[in-house]
Amino acid sequence: MKWSRALLPTLKDAPADAEIISHKLMVRGGYIKKTASGIYSIMPIGLRVLQKIAAIVRDEMNKAGAEELLMPILSPAELWTETGRWSLYGKEMMRVNDRADRKFALGPTHEEVITDIVRSEVRSYRDLPKNLYQIQIKFRDEIRPRFGLIRAREFMMKDAYSFDRDEKGAEAVYAAMFSAYGNIFTRCGLKFRAVEAESGNIGGSFSHEFMVLADTGEETIIHCEKCGTAANRERSGGKSAFSGNPSEAEKPAGKIATPKMKTIDEVAAFLKKKPAELVKTLIYLVDGEPVAVLLKGDDELNEHKLKRNMDATQVFMADAKSVEKLTGAPVGFAGPCGLKDIKIVADEAVKLMRNFVAGANEADTHLLNVNHGRDFKVDAFFDLRFACEGDACASCGNPLSSQKGIEVGHTFKLGTKYTEKMKADFLDENGKRQTLIMGCYGIGVSRIMAAAVEQCNDPAGIIWPIEIAPYHAVITAINYQDEAIKAAADKLYEGLKASGIEVLLDDREMSAGFKFKDAELIGIPIRITVGARGLKEDSFEIAVRKTKETLMVKTGDAVAKVKELAANAK
Repeated sequence: MKWSRALLPTLKDAPADAEIISHKLMVRGGYIKKTASGIYSIMPIGLRVLQKIAAIVRDEMNKAGAEELLMPILSPAELWTETGRWSLYGKEMMRVNDRADRKFALGPTHEEVITDIVRSEVRSYRDLPKNLYQIQIKFRDEIRPRFGLIRAREFMMKDAYSFDRDEKGAEAVYAAMFSAYGNIFTRCGLKFRAVEAESGNIGGSFSHEFMVLADTGEETIIHCEKCGTAANRERSGGKSAFSGNPSEAEKPAGKIATPKMKTIDEVAAFLKKKPAELVKTLIYLVDGEPVAVLLKGDDELNEHKLKRNMDATQVFMADAKSVEKLTGAPVGFAGPCGLKDIKIVADEAVKLMRNFVAGANEADTHLLNVNHGRDFKVDAFFDLRFACEGDACASCGNPLSSQKGIEVGHTFKLGTKYTEKMKADFLDENGKRQTLIMGCYGIGVSRIMAAAVEQCNDPAGIIWPIEIAPYHAVITAINYQDEAIKAAADKLYEGLKASGIEVLLDDREMSAGFKFKDAELIGIPIRITVGARGLKEDSFEIAVRKTKETLMVKTGDAVAKVKELAANAK
């Protein structure tokens, strides 16, 4: 492709709403163009990257035994109602009505649709196993679209669904998909980590996220360097470094006025105590029933753990009116003492605490020297806090570390969550009906593109891994209007194309400095400069974007050298 013919509009400055480097560089580099909030047109050079990522995904999925199909974007509400997700999925689901006022969803995911297909086509154990996937546009009405393609409302995704007769078969497919995902991200040239994760709206017994490691990532990975245990922040477990004071003698409890001091930090400063010496009481509705949740003052509640430990479908923090009705006090002064008709659960760290401060269930008042067992009863102790760097690994006791990552893939073991509700079954060898065992495997194809930029960049621009770069090489022709330079650049261009190198020829009437900056901005791995000075010596300058290595190569050897550099970069 010659640059003068390409729709490749580079920008000097990033748009004002771009917060992270991938958003800035992909807009500046002409890869994406904003159409509306969270909705982007993928420009021609961006589509080249997207298609290469999709090709890698498709190749590895096919090698792993999956079969590609394409499902409709619109799915009828009736299917979602069968599983209960029409009401449970929430406002992220984009919904539309047709002219007959029938309700449809713009697919955020396709568990219901694929299960409907399989239940109508799979009848016998002889028809199993099945592993089906698609690469398709998905829609999720994000409450706050941001970060360009990282959190968009419309995005490209690969979603796969497996159906097996038993757990053994399902686990074998899960392992195959797990391995395929590792191959995909390795081939895309990315540094990544697979971590245990929550299953969220998709559901299922367990899942793993695949994280591209990047300092700008939204997700926090908690991991152990010694034993390799890793999980995202929602799923992570760890033994708190807090040792408490369980042997301290109990002191008499007493009230103290804390006027207008609602937060842990405010109360701790007023009482000249550490936040860890306070217990906060949070009022939640767990499947509609009120529950008081107790945590050490400096810990943060992990709602996923609360939901999982209480085997709940939904957990919500109670609103201010409900808190006051249940505790008798405004928000900020709730405490466990004297609560009636409400279950009390506490984080395990609270079990080690003695003589702590808690809300008094009275406005502007707290209690000193509160003790569980004596002053109130805890119905159950659970691990409810977010694990932190420095906690002890639950597996080996080594201190945990943390790093940032961007989720680009998610694998789920769904079991019978969907197949049971949708009556997707088969006849076994004995003629008995059995429920299909299901798995689900997603990859954010467009998100991989953004994550790669987050991981692979420098102050000058993008540094694409060779496997997913839009072009392998760019020819920067200095003064292309000069006949000798034009002839040499065109000959090199045709030679590279003939040898299988994808090449962009910068034939624009621009200064050399402008062209060099654009080449670095868009991140092409190899740049070949064709100029009068080099031609006098029958040479081209070749620069490698990633290593910044430059070398002079004879014009007759240039094609072979570029091929060698491209092969070595894989």
